[in-house]
Amino acid sequence: MIFFNLNIEATLQKLLLQEDTDGDKRITIEDKGPKAFEITSSKREPYMVKGTYHLSNLLQELVIAKNKGKTTAQIPLKDIEEPPVERVSRMVKDYFWSGLTRTMDEKGIQNLINDSKNETLISNKLRVYIPFNDKIAFKYYRNLETDFPIKAIELPKKITPNFVKRINTKPGILSLKLKEDNGQINGIPFVVPGGRFNEMYGWDSYFQSIGLIIDGKIELAKAVAEHFQYEIEHYGKILNANRSYYLTRTQPPFYSSLICEVFEVCKDKNWLKSHLKTAIHEYETVWMVEGKRLIKNGLNRYLAEGIGFPPECEEGHFDAIIKPFADAVQISINTYLEKYQKGEIKNNQLDIYFLNDRSVRESGHDTSYRIDSNCADLNLVELNAFLYKYEIDFAKLIKDEFDDIFIINSKNYTSNYWLEKARNRKKKVNVYLWNENDGLFYDYNFTTNKQSKFVSATTFTPLWSKMATQKQAEEILKNALPLLLEKGGISGSTQESRGEISNERPARQWDYPNGWAPHQMLIWKGLLNYGFDTETQELIYRWLYMITKNAVDYNGTIPEKYDVVQATHKVFAEYGNVGTDFEYITQEGFGWMNASYQYGLSLLTKNNIMHLNQLKKPEELFI
Repeated sequence: MIFFNLNIEATLQKLLLQEDTDGDKRITIEDKGPKAFEITSSKREPYMVKGTYHLSNLLQELVIAKNKGKTTAQIPLKDIEEPPVERVSRMVKDYFWSGLTRTMDEKGIQNLINDSKNETLISNKLRVYIPFNDKIAFKYYRNLETDFPIKAIELPKKITPNFVKRINTKPGILSLKLKEDNGQINGIPFVVPGGRFNEMYGWDSYFQSIGLIIDGKIELAKAVAEHFQYEIEHYGKILNANRSYYLTRTQPPFYSSLICEVFEVCKDKNWLKSHLKTAIHEYETVWMVEGKRLIKNGLNRYLAEGIGFPPECEEGHFDAIIKPFADAVQISINTYLEKYQKGEIKNNQLDIYFLNDRSVRESGHDTSYRIDSNCADLNLVELNAFLYKYEIDFAKLIKDEFDDIFIINSKNYTSNYWLEKARNRKKKVNVYLWNENDGLFYDYNFTTNKQSKFVSATTFTPLWSKMATQKQAEEILKNALPLLLEKGGISGSTQESRGEISNERPARQWDYPNGWAPHQMLIWKGLLNYGFDTETQELIYRWLYMITKNAVDYNGTIPEKYDVVQATHKVFAEYGNVGTDFEYITQEGFGWMNASYQYGLSLLTKNNIMHLNQLKKPEELFI
């Protein structure tokens, strides 16, 4: 093996001076340097590193060595010239997951204290909210107050929307599960999405777990389920994320899928039994309470039950909505919003608007013109597909692992009990959500009794849960794929459905032209469920090519989302693009993007992986 023994700091400075012409401490295709840099070693001939990709690899390897405290390093030539697919995958497995892993104990609390979202602290202290009945956690965080700028606050036994509204002016972090071993308390690790997100998110955590399991990090995936269970037991639901303003808001349901996939590896039946009980409890108490997230037609909706505007939004986010009301009474927008929040101004229109806005955020699709104005009035295709998967998973686990006897509080849940629920849901989905003429699944507005004709990537989700018939799957493939397939994969929606964009009607991040990792992953699995192997290979290749090419051209960048029409990480929509702002090397990537890469590689043929390493364009391979 060929090594180059290099002085790290001297080589770094010389490399950046020559090649980083725009001064962003990265080497990308936008730099105007000579794209050739000589490295020397006393024991061998000088070597010329050529091209953006190899130069950025050298930069990254120097920084990796520097971060380990070294002043000189033996840089292997194989790492500088590493094939791009192998490099992206290796960085995810060996560096990014570690960079995204956090704990909420003494070792990890500093990350949360330093979080940029902590704008309102008690005397510069981070509030840590602890469930009423977790006495161990309360005592633990109280003890940490001596050494850290935190304030432990016990939540009341009953958490109401009014209570959450009151503490929204005093936001903080919510405790997660701690473990006690021989009197020593430690935090169970969790994986965050990346960038500005230092908390554990709901559906992000499931998709990240797919990548964690592929990369052999089963304990981290198992820990996700432990935290989900803790949140259900103590907060009543799997949270949007573990911050206080999310106490009234859940996320898309993937708990049953997670425990199935973890159990496939760990084979711990006692663990499975515990989590299956909790998942059934979540299904019944979060999703199947009529009048809340279950409506009279037997299908489900999202319904975040908070009061007022979502406090996580940046200042001015709702100015365009508030302005007409403020103008009508001749006061400023800020004054109007303040009086509205205090209850001094009553406004039913705003109440409805914010109910829908919070429900959009509960759906995970924040934001999209598909659901922006009426989310709480919609039976969404994907939600009902996810809950169908719960019902099928429950049936299969109970039959296969518990001999069709699964008792909770003296009630025996048989596989037939759950299969009947799944059959009923499937019938209702076919009545309300399936459009025979268009051959697509649409969301259903149960207040107007009409289907939405907004074409979204979510039309594929009944294939993921195996809720569609073979004929429906063929129709979806024939009708949806031509509408949504773009250069870099599947777009969040069609351009026609999204509509025209202007200053008054800005782009939404879950719509055209953007593409998202969870959509791609759900669609790949859904197509494979129905035997569409060839089409799946093309979709995976397009997505991974886009990720790989952007990483090659932009110093290893792995962002939150992509513009799949232009196949670029340069996304111009609300909230920017997490994972693009770093110096020298990305230490994290972005959680579900990392997972989509590993998952896609696990499904891609060897021949297509070879083409991907050669950066063959999709149009050269697929007609």
